[in-house]
Amino acid sequence: MTTHITNLSSDLIELILSLLPISTLIKSSIVCKLWHSIISSFSFSTTTTTNHHHKPWFFLHGIHNISSKNNQSFAFDPTSNSWFILPTFLTTTQNQHQHQHQPNTSFIGTNGFFFITAPMFCYTPIMHPFWHATPSLHFPRINPLLGVFNDKFVVVGGVKFIGNLVDIEDNLDVEIYDPSLGSWELCPPLPGDFRSGNSSSSLSSALFKKKFYVFGIYSCFVSSFDLEKHVWSDVHTLRPHGVVFSFLVSCRKQLVLAGICNFPNGFCFNLWKIDESTMEFNEIGAMPHDLLYELFDGDEDDKFASLKCVGLGDLIYVFNEDYHRVYPACVCEIDGDSGKCSWRRMPQLPSPVNKFHKVISFCSTVSPHNVLGQQQHLHH
Repeated sequence: MTTHITNLSSDLIELILSLLPISTLIKSSIVCKLWHSIISSFSFSTTTTTNHHHKPWFFLHGIHNISSKNNQSFAFDPTSNSWFILPTFLTTTQNQHQHQHQPNTSFIGTNGFFFITAPMFCYTPIMHPFWHATPSLHFPRINPLLGVFNDKFVVVGGVKFIGNLVDIEDNLDVEIYDPSLGSWELCPPLPGDFRSGNSSSSLSSALFKKKFYVFGIYSCFVSSFDLEKHVWSDVHTLRPHGVVFSFLVSCRKQLVLAGICNFPNGFCFNLWKIDESTMEFNEIGAMPHDLLYELFDGDEDDKFASLKCVGLGDLIYVFNEDYHRVYPACVCEIDGDSGKCSWRRMPQLPSPVNKFHKVISFCSTVSPHNVLGQQQHLHH
C-alpha cells in the first residue's frame, strides 16, 4: 500500500522537512501553503537551527572604496556546497543614517549581523536588512572586535574615532549593548599586553562557554573576558612550534587554533585543540599540502599574508582575501566524536566578482525563518 505525502500528518511532514538542507527548504516552501507555513514558522526554524546537520553558513562581503555599487555579498551553504548571492543594500541604508562616507573599517559583520561602529553605532540582521541605531558608544571606534551573545553585543578594542581622526594609542574600554535596555554598559578594557595592537587587523576573537576570547594573530597573546562577571583572565601565550600567525576559532565542542607554520621542509596550515582551562594545545589536523597551495601562487615569503580563517560549529573556513585568485577558499569539518578533520576545496564564487578593497568574512547559523524573507532575492 502506497501512502502519498499529501496524506501524511503535518507533524510527520514537519519531521521530514526538518531533515532537508536550508537551500532545499527554500525551494520546498513554494510547493504549497501548508509547507510554506511549516517552513516559515519560528518553531520550525528554532528546531532545525539546533540540528547539527544544518551547518553554519560562511558569509563573505566585499567593500569597494570608490563606489558602493561595486560592493557584493555572498553566502556559502556547506550542506549543498553552493554559494548564494545576497542583495546589496548598503548604499540606501547607509544614506538613511548618513554613513555613506564613513571609513570602511567602521563596517563589520559577525553572528548574523552587519554593524557600523562609527560615528554612530548601527546594526542590521543580514537576511532582513533594516538598520537600527543605538545610543553612541562611550568611545566611538573603528575596526573593533564584535560578538553577539544572548541578544547582546560586546565591542572590544579598536581604534578611537574622533571626527575623521584616530588615536592608535588609546586603550578602549569594553562596551556591552543590551537592546532590551537600549543602553551601553562600560566594562574593563583589554589587558595592557594588547595595547600595541588592539584592532581586528591584528586580533581574532571567539565566543566560547560565556567567555569572549581575544587572541593576538601575530603576538599569540590570549585572554578571555567573562561575559557574566565582566572580568578579564590572565594573559597567556599560545604559540605552537613554527607558527607564523594564527587565528582562534570557536567550534561546537572546543576552542581551535588554526594557523600557518614555517618548518624547514616548507609551510603548512595546522589545527590545534585548545584546553580552555589550561591553555594547552594538541594538534588535531593539517590541511593537505596541495590544497594549501591551491589557495596561493607565487613564491614570495609573504604570500600567505592574505590568508584569513573563521569558523563555527564543526566547520573551519580558510580563504585568500587577495582578488588576484578571486578569493579561493576551502573548508575543514571536524567530526564532533572522533575529532577527524576532513578538508575540501569550495567552489568558486559566482561570477562576476568585483575587485574589493576590503573583505569581511564570518560564520553564522542560518534558519529557514531567516532566509525566507529573502528567498526571492537569493540566487546562485
